[in-house]
Amino acid sequence: MVSRVTGFARTLAVAAVLGTAAVGDAFNGANNLPNMVYELLLGGVLASAVVPVLTRARRHGRQRSREFTQRVLLAAVLLLAVVTAVTVACAPLIVHVFIADSGQRRLATALAYLLLPQIFFYGVTVIVGAVLNVRDSFAAAAWAPVINNVIVLGTCAVFVLLPGPVTLTPATMTSAQVLTIGLGATAGIVGQSVWMVAALRRNGFRWSWRARPVPYTWRPVRAAVPIAGWLLVYAAISQLGVAITMRVAFDHEGVSISSYAELLFQVPYGILAASVLTVLMPRISRAAAVGDDSAVLADLARGARYLSTALIPVSMALSLFGPVFAALVFTGRVDPASAHLIGIAVACSSFGLAPFALVMLQMRVFYAHNDTRTPALINLVMVATKLAALALATALLPAQAVVVMLSVASSLAYTAGAATGHVLLRRRHGLLGFTAVAATAHRVLWATAVAGVAGFAAVLLTNITVTTPTLDHLTALGAGGLVATAAFLLAAKLIGIPEIRTARTLLTRA
Repeated sequence: MVSRVTGFARTLAVAAVLGTAAVGDAFNGANNLPNMVYELLLGGVLASAVVPVLTRARRHGRQRSREFTQRVLLAAVLLLAVVTAVTVACAPLIVHVFIADSGQRRLATALAYLLLPQIFFYGVTVIVGAVLNVRDSFAAAAWAPVINNVIVLGTCAVFVLLPGPVTLTPATMTSAQVLTIGLGATAGIVGQSVWMVAALRRNGFRWSWRARPVPYTWRPVRAAVPIAGWLLVYAAISQLGVAITMRVAFDHEGVSISSYAELLFQVPYGILAASVLTVLMPRISRAAAVGDDSAVLADLARGARYLSTALIPVSMALSLFGPVFAALVFTGRVDPASAHLIGIAVACSSFGLAPFALVMLQMRVFYAHNDTRTPALINLVMVATKLAALALATALLPAQAVVVMLSVASSLAYTAGAATGHVLLRRRHGLLGFTAVAATAHRVLWATAVAGVAGFAAVLLTNITVTTPTLDHLTALGAGGLVATAAFLLAAKLIGIPEIRTARTLLTRA
């Protein structure tokens, strides 16, 4: 929660100092490049595949597990260093693919040189996090983004104090401003990777560099070959979708708006869903390693029930309060029209929150069985759905509607992916125990409907009684949120939702 709250503050600060026009689009586009290249060449899903491999290695004894893990880490670091060096050298070519405007391209290229080194540190963070998860250590990975967020918040403060133009454009932005925001963003990623390595050391793991690079690292590389091919296919499919989406966003001047809408969408996922998935992954991997499919399916159904209980009400809240919330919190160089568009994008795409969490859970079940082919096929369905939706949008809708559709298309893709994943899991494992999941979702939907009606009524009432600018947004958000929350909890108590009672008991004990 601290990670997501500080991350949200970081997002607001970056938006306030850079805005959502050409400079904001150039920064957000360049800042997405390290993620894109890392996913394409190494695969962020690598962590999901590494956890089962390391979990199986632990079954052969502590010493063998430690040696195998050291070899995996060394192989990953060497590969990350090579990929990062080549990518930085190719920065102008990568930027040229996405940006047509020459002034914006020059700024994005300068930022790309400063931001692309993040690839190495992203990879270190992900691999070390996987090792910690296998060792049942989750807190360090949860706190690591806080380090990044605090550093970037400090960077934004320094940026504000720098002398510069009143109107920020790619042509007027000073070298000091470019260096500050670029190096500051990269320093944040460096900080979180250093935190993770220190946490691994505190956990008792000693990273040995005595291994000879080629012979000693070949074994984990060879072990990864059966799963690596489909991981690369998964990553290539994903990044094809991301590349086309970014080009559409740049062409419609919506990179910053869609990026900030996506970050708002990710806040509840990061707090609620990612926590559940992080804890379930080692459990599912251990059960799959010993062939206990009943335990795997039990955790799948358990995760689906809790994710539905947590995220269906949040989806309603995003759809109801998204525009008001965005108008209230986005300030500085973000104009009211852009803030409203961010809120509309969040509200229209909120239906994809629960399917997104569910498809991420399904992927982890496949990875636990060392199956990387099926997730790649599911991803193909998701990317095809997203690109089809964007193709229709660009052909039929005006520019602002296309910007909103960038977020909606993602949610349509998550929904298609969750449906496909369920069918494939059902074909492989038979009955999944989802009757209880459907019953829980049904009860949660009724409670959410009651909360939505009550919250909407509260918003209407405050809009009628309060007419002062800004105060009306604050009052509507506060009153609507309180009324909707109270209505949901009351309805949940009357209907009877066991997952909420369990969560309340755990929180009370804590």
